[in-house]
Amino acid sequence: MEYWLQQFIEILPVGTPYLLVLLIVSFTESLPLIGLIIPGSTLVVFAGFLVLHGKCSLLLLMLVTSSGALLGDLISFWLGLKYGSKLLKLRSFQNHHHLIKQAEYFFVNHGGKSIFFARFIGPIRGMTPFIAGLSGMPEKLLVRYALISAILWGICYPGLGYLGGSSWENAQSLSARFGLILFAILIATILHTWVKRTFKKS
Repeated sequence: MEYWLQQFIEILPVGTPYLLVLLIVSFTESLPLIGLIIPGSTLVVFAGFLVLHGKCSLLLLMLVTSSGALLGDLISFWLGLKYGSKLLKLRSFQNHHHLIKQAEYFFVNHGGKSIFFARFIGPIRGMTPFIAGLSGMPEKLLVRYALISAILWGICYPGLGYLGGSSWENAQSLSARFGLILFAILIATILHTWVKRTFKKS
């Protein structure tokens, strides 16, 4: 094991405090604007990689990160539902007006599916559930998509780190490939939606 990695592992908390940190990371990454400064996906992949070095079990890690991601989406939705119009007037939100517009456009064009895909798109991850709440999306529909995406995120990202084996570089490479696959699926979905709407209009 590389010396820097050994030193880093030694300073990390153990047991419940370690899991609490990961819960907070996956939770805060899903909040509007706050998630922009939290590299949650990278940290969760790294946590999966650390499983091979004795930090936590993979199953427990997946459970914790999935729970944090789901809780973050639900809180983001609730903030949009209850306080959306007031929060948008704050300077911090106005400074990211373009990001809000992107999330609105994504939500309007893809509805419930936007909640699923946004989970894997860093810049609009926390904003899309917020916009869904602001737009009055039915809660049951939000919970359904948020639950599925949070579980998949909580399985895939720690899993990528774990599958990377003993090399952090391998884990990063797998994560990049996974991102490209998701991007291709998203593009295919957008094209499919566009084609359907084009034929309906004609």
